[in-house]
Amino acid sequence: MPTRRNLIAGSAAIATGALIGAPAAASTRSKPTVVLVHGAFADASGWNDVARILLHDGYRVLASPNPLRSVSGDSAYLASILATLPGPLVLVGHSYGGMVITNAALGNPNVKALVYVAAFAPDSGETLQQLQLKYPGTKLGEAALDFRQHPGGVDGYVKPEVFREVFAGDLPRSTTDLMAATQRPGDTTTLGEPSGPPAWRTVPSFYLVARDDNLIPAAAQRFMASRARAHTVEVRASHVAMISQPRVTAELIRKAAR
Repeated sequence: MPTRRNLIAGSAAIATGALIGAPAAASTRSKPTVVLVHGAFADASGWNDVARILLHDGYRVLASPNPLRSVSGDSAYLASILATLPGPLVLVGHSYGGMVITNAALGNPNVKALVYVAAFAPDSGETLQQLQLKYPGTKLGEAALDFRQHPGGVDGYVKPEVFREVFAGDLPRSTTDLMAATQRPGDTTTLGEPSGPPAWRTVPSFYLVARDDNLIPAAAQRFMASRARAHTVEVRASHVAMISQPRVTAELIRKAAR
């Protein structure tokens, strides 16, 4: 019969061998950390399927919270998180999250790529509202929003009755009803706050254009992608391409991470 000491020694040897030989751990150490940033009217759970694919492939993944209070404040918040992470880093932004990564990545040498998923990729001085209205087609107008005051300002919510049409037309209604009920609002000041110098001028960029987007028209997405000289992929998807097309989204992130 093995002694207690032998059992402990054997268990330690097995654990050590597993750590040394585990392919997932080894691959994680050699790959960049992927930071996923959500936009307004959503939260980090929108990245679940993409994160699951990337984790399976051995990437470190952080789906960062986005306060949705102001462009400058949200960007500073993300920059503070990035400062705690070892490089290299790949930043992925959806919708307003694209504006946040554009500003937060500036001056951080660990950021090796920016990935925009149906996202805003502003130039210096541009606002969300300018880019959203640059081309016709958006269905996110004032009539589609509910406004609620909070101690620091006014929040905007997409009205539940139009949420699916505006935000996620290629998802089941049962799913979009839940998304509408749990949406996180954005402070309305974010619409008119100018963006700072863009990181995409010096950092390689990638862009997933959602052709059926009713929030950011596809023409606006193509304009921003072309201006940033981004490697661009197009997909038949609503504004939430990362939810309806997670494999396409994950593949573009993998390209950016190489």
